[in-house]
Amino acid sequence: MPVVRIRPPRGWASLDLRELWEYRELMYFLVWRDVKVRYKQTALGIAWVVLQPLMTTLIFTVIFGNLAKIPSENLPYAVFALAGLIPWNYFSGAFARGGVSLVGSANLISKVYFPRLVIPISSILGGLIDSAIVFVVLIGLMMFYGITPTWAIVTLPLFLLLAVATALGVSFWLSALNVQYRDVGYLVPFIAQFWMYATPVVYPASMIPERWRLLYSLNPMTGVVEGFRWALFGTGEGPGLMLAVSVVMVLLLLVSGAFFFKRMENTFADVV
Repeated sequence: MPVVRIRPPRGWASLDLRELWEYRELMYFLVWRDVKVRYKQTALGIAWVVLQPLMTTLIFTVIFGNLAKIPSENLPYAVFALAGLIPWNYFSGAFARGGVSLVGSANLISKVYFPRLVIPISSILGGLIDSAIVFVVLIGLMMFYGITPTWAIVTLPLFLLLAVATALGVSFWLSALNVQYRDVGYLVPFIAQFWMYATPVVYPASMIPERWRLLYSLNPMTGVVEGFRWALFGTGEGPGLMLAVSVVMVLLLLVSGAFFFKRMENTFADVV
């Protein structure tokens, strides 16, 4: 009988995307498990998907739109805020789940072999279902205010893909570090809170002085949120230098995170 010996990789291992594709069915079941568990035994169930962004939009509209009078690029502030919250909520929820995904799947990792990249990837993909539901609410809000999407809406999936890539890159780094240093799990909420205010969610990027725009665009979510609004309304920063810098940062984050994850992978089962 042939014997297959599984050995941990040494040095900077390749990503082995072919093996990852072979375990796509496992990834599907992990995504479905995460979606079901997230709202299991809750009184409102999946209604939380809609209630959370709507309540946040209401609070932002009252505080930032009415009291602080922050400009919203000639859009009703509620529409402006919700359009920024959709990609941001997806990203923040995805990297929060992805950052602790390995520790949360310790029993699975220590007993069965499979590409460990499956775990953070599956935790990222589950949030797309929530975002799709909230996007329908945004369309309803746009219809209420009589706002028609521009032709650029055909590029919207590209900005969503950019948000997924950003969440994956951050999750690869945080999940691998969290196995070694459990402090990462406590840092994730603080990082998310700080990162949101460094991203044009409640304010337009046009408020940033011109001399700081290039530095500001080093935040990969800047290009995602501004691009999301541009694709829907034709406002904000469209394709240009700011988006190009954000795309470069996303690619660096994703590639470096994936290789760092693979570099640390051989210690996961022993440490977690």
